[in-house]
Amino acid sequence: MSRLNGNRAQAQAEHLKVNVAILGAGRIAHAMATTLVKMAADPHYADLVAPYAVAARDGERAAAFAAQYGFPVSYGSYEELLADPQVDLVYIATPHSLHAEQGIMCLQAGKNILVEKSFTANAAQARELLAVAEASGLLCTEAIWTRYMPSRRMIDDIVASGVIGEVKMVDANLCYPVSGKARMTDPMLAGGALLDVGVYPLNFIDMVLGPRPIERIVTSMTPYETGVDAHDAITLHYADGTMATAQASMLVSSDRGGYVWGTDGYIVCQNINNVEGIDVYNNDHALVAHHDVPAQLTGYEYQVADAANAILDGLTECAAMPHADTVRIMELMDQVRNQWGLTYPFE
Repeated sequence: MSRLNGNRAQAQAEHLKVNVAILGAGRIAHAMATTLVKMAADPHYADLVAPYAVAARDGERAAAFAAQYGFPVSYGSYEELLADPQVDLVYIATPHSLHAEQGIMCLQAGKNILVEKSFTANAAQARELLAVAEASGLLCTEAIWTRYMPSRRMIDDIVASGVIGEVKMVDANLCYPVSGKARMTDPMLAGGALLDVGVYPLNFIDMVLGPRPIERIVTSMTPYETGVDAHDAITLHYADGTMATAQASMLVSSDRGGYVWGTDGYIVCQNINNVEGIDVYNNDHALVAHHDVPAQLTGYEYQVADAANAILDGLTECAAMPHADTVRIMELMDQVRNQWGLTYPFE
């Protein structure tokens, strides 16, 4: 068990911070390192978290990473990092295919974990990882940043206000030309558009509509030359008559829009991957409200702060992304892949 789980009073009395370590030193790890450094310098977070360590399989690479961001500790193996009693929270920044194995390894070493999306490669891995987490009493949460951002609460409040009436349909898309990256194209790394970019439209839909029975799923997919999915289109038919559509691609760009359509108007969210502004329209297509999103450090700070506070409060999940929501999304993506007949070599 981490030294700070459920020990907020001790942490405050002794001025202890949640020491965050990064497992992996790739692109997303650099984004998190930048975030942690900014949090350490920001009065809103400076007393909560500290950038502490990084581990990579190459010790020189880890040392260079630590020097670049001013982390006090680096390790040339994951096992060394997990043996360090000063590590309170491990951010897992490796490819999807490794998340379950490495998450279990961290939990068994007594470390709380923040697991980069996609949480795992499939629902079976997610359930296995969460079973270990629940038995450990440690925090385990998925790092899909849009779930933790203030924009989520803003959208919820607009919908709850009734200004657009009853929500009947949601549409979301996220497409980037990122097929030059092995993590996207390699089946052994659980590549493809769905788990990397498609997870955002599906989460946007899930955040707006919440858990409700899905009656039917209609999908289409264009494969990449390696066999993973390149372009995805997904339509969800809910039992109550509501519909939702999601599009994702790793070959083209899209407007990244999120749209919530109601009986009295609709909401347009600019960039579902990091909402930049929210516009509300009435049935005459007149703009009735614009909502600016609060300034942020990088956008990743919200998930780190939620995870750190959950640790101090002795929680095993974050309210913004409870385990049930993670499993629901993973099961939905499994159903989509099953329709395509797409499996990974390690499944």
